[in-house]
Amino acid sequence: MQASRMLQASPATYRAAVHPKNRAAIVPRSDATQQGKLARLAAAAAFVILSILGTPPTAAADLDEASLGALSLERAQRLVQQHNRDVRAAQRALEAAQAGILTAGAWQNPSLILQTSNINPHEGIGAGSLKDKTFDTQFRMDYVIERGNKRELRLGSANAQARASTEDLSDTLRVQNGLVASAYYDLLLTQERVHVTKETADLFQATLAASQKRLTSGDIAATDVDRIRVDALRAQTDAQQALIDLMHAQLALATWLGIESHAAQIIAIDPWPHAYEEVDTEDIDAIVAKRPDCLAAKARADAALQARELARSQRIRDVTVGVTYDHWPTSATNMQGTGNSYGFAVSVPLFLGNHFDGEIAKAEADWGAALDLVEKITATARAELTRTRSDLVAARQRLARFDAELLVAARRVADAQEFAYQKGAIGVLDLLDARRTLRAVRLDAAASRADFAKALAAWRQARSLSVPAE
Repeated sequence: MQASRMLQASPATYRAAVHPKNRAAIVPRSDATQQGKLARLAAAAAFVILSILGTPPTAAADLDEASLGALSLERAQRLVQQHNRDVRAAQRALEAAQAGILTAGAWQNPSLILQTSNINPHEGIGAGSLKDKTFDTQFRMDYVIERGNKRELRLGSANAQARASTEDLSDTLRVQNGLVASAYYDLLLTQERVHVTKETADLFQATLAASQKRLTSGDIAATDVDRIRVDALRAQTDAQQALIDLMHAQLALATWLGIESHAAQIIAIDPWPHAYEEVDTEDIDAIVAKRPDCLAAKARADAALQARELARSQRIRDVTVGVTYDHWPTSATNMQGTGNSYGFAVSVPLFLGNHFDGEIAKAEADWGAALDLVEKITATARAELTRTRSDLVAARQRLARFDAELLVAARRVADAQEFAYQKGAIGVLDLLDARRTLRAVRLDAAASRADFAKALAAWRQARSLSVPAE
């Protein structure tokens, strides 16, 4: 926890500590050959990954590198709305659904028909202007009048789909924010591990140096020095692995943010959530009724209902009306003289071979499937809320045990063993065992803080209500 406070107080100091140029300081030159190879392999792997997944410059041109070096969870979740690919896809889907409203509400276009007839190939079309040519000309305008509220039903279905897409966008933000919070706390945990393992490695190095001096003066056996050296090398390996894990955690968070090319700059600075802060315990059914995924499913069920009614309305015949204008000039074969006439036509379809049974049956099935999906999503949301709340309670209890008992006891034992070893009251094995225990407890305590933080974020994400995206 003390290491976490150092991170939060001085992110610049931490960045300097974990910079590739300074990471070798964790491993002494005499023991660094194998660790250096591991570091170079990790750096090469990270470079390849970042090259493959690198964000185009235009996608992250507005990023502030200083803010990434001291990144808060609130800032990270704002970046989700700007750069996350799933959020952008949900925004495009919403735009498409809104365009669907325009399509559904459009009125029918009339049809204009120009027709010529009564052309005699023997007599020809005669002399004179085009108006005096001896063939009949007809202009016709047709317009379909929809019946059965078809346009209103299309609009109702399109509006319901747009509502569903709006809720989808809100739900995508909810889910992505939860994933970002989990990745953020994983990064915070990895930073804590870097501190713990580095402090442990430094402590063993100091002990090894002191033991070698004592070996020279004959105060300690050579086997005890070898045991300390073995633990020192293991501590250096753990510290190097923690740095590799740090790169992985940075890349994981950057992937959710959509800024992979900036992964190496990300440093998390938020404190761990307090284990005793108040948690909203609103009734689960009330939360489910307002969750965006449930609202989206209900909107799609409404759209399916409108589509079913639209399919049924196809059995109500549309009427096509037409207006005609006829012009015919005189000719040797047409002695009636030049004249103009007007006409009116009405046409309706005859349902002789198709009564739209297939379309109606499919719409009925789609509506039933939409209702089933509402039930499934509602049940899933209720189960998620119940599970995340129980996980939060368990994580809180585990963290409380570490803070109140385990960490206190492990530190007290380690301090006592260090003092006893300096006074010559215990052997090196007891000292090494106490240090291993303290290191393990510190890492487990950090993991329990991360588990509680992620459980709290998951509970808040699970109970997030429908909020319009910015």
